[in-house]
Amino acid sequence: VRQNELISYTLDDNRKVTIAFSSKDGETKIMETFEAENENSTEMQRAGWQAIIDRFKTYAESKN
Repeated sequence: VRQNELISYTLDDNRKVTIAFSSKDGETKIMETFEAENENSTEMQRAGWQAIIDRFKTYAESKN
């Protein structure tokens, strides 16, 4: 973990996840990368991860 910049971790099945935060013009950009698993399509997994980010966005904006 790099405070205010990066979170990187390994899931129980050894897949890697990295979440990078950057700031520009008073806004925060979140870029998440993950190693896909083999049971579900990559697109389905991407949609699931995006849903998590969307819920986090809603939560964070409600705290302002």
